[in-house]
Amino acid sequence: MIAVQSVVMPRSGAAMSLIVAPIRFGIMSTASQLRERLERSGLLTVPGCSDALGARLIEQAGFEAAYMTGFGSSATLLGQPDIGLLTGSEMVDNARRIAAATTLPVIADADTGYGNPVNVIRTVREFERAGVAAVQLEDQVAPKRCGHMADKQVIPTSEMVAKLRAAVEVRAEMLIIARTDARAPEGLTAAIDRAHAYAAAGADLLFVEALESIDEFAAVGAEGFGVPLVFNWVEGGRSPALGADEIAGLGYGMLLFPISLLLAATSAMQATLASLRSAGIPSVDPTSDPFTSFTDTIGLPAALETQRRFGD
Repeated sequence: MIAVQSVVMPRSGAAMSLIVAPIRFGIMSTASQLRERLERSGLLTVPGCSDALGARLIEQAGFEAAYMTGFGSSATLLGQPDIGLLTGSEMVDNARRIAAATTLPVIADADTGYGNPVNVIRTVREFERAGVAAVQLEDQVAPKRCGHMADKQVIPTSEMVAKLRAAVEVRAEMLIIARTDARAPEGLTAAIDRAHAYAAAGADLLFVEALESIDEFAAVGAEGFGVPLVFNWVEGGRSPALGADEIAGLGYGMLLFPISLLLAATSAMQATLASLRSAGIPSVDPTSDPFTSFTDTIGLPAALETQRRFGD
């Protein structure tokens, strides 16, 4: 059985193309792709994005997965900090647009799951329908906040275990990433104990957030949880800025850069606005033809070719 739809596919060169391609049911899902990649050796580096453009750029740059950042989603959709202001439906809608813009597996921040295990069941189903390969669920008290902010609180371990069991039971293929924010409010030992409980509940990856030293990362990496560990690389955050080789050597399987693109884009926009304000023109080299370069990046030539093929 074959269905036909417009999809984003990589091709030679930096740009990606919008093409009309047959989609055959039964091909490897993005969740299966992510599982297969995590089973291979080598650190999986995953940049974060908060919109479809970021997802396209991540794929064009040659990465193997993209991460939908809650921090960035709150910043770009609301212009507000990551303190639990976005609803579950808003996050799912954003994830759907991101997943539709790339062939890469998309890992989505699903915050606390937006309620109790019954809410988590709906959350998991909705993200999976949106085309997401994995969701990250965390054990903070709602409303949550960015993992590198102060004054976090966590729910009892038993409550988080119940949420994870519900998520694992209802997902079709999607991976479940269990994040604990217990390091700050309860200490490293408690965070490790929670990670063991979350692995036993069926989590596919473990994310012990905001560790504060190399020794702490090494202690977590030495625990032998039996599932890949996530290292969260946040510029200016609580964790040390380690190199990829060192992170892999500590026993971690996934390296997230959740806000690197957001920070870079914000800095570039601020510089352009300053130029507009002071000089009356943008700080862009007009000889570089940035308009054409950008429309090529987002697939205009392929879209026009598709129009011609169908006689429009």
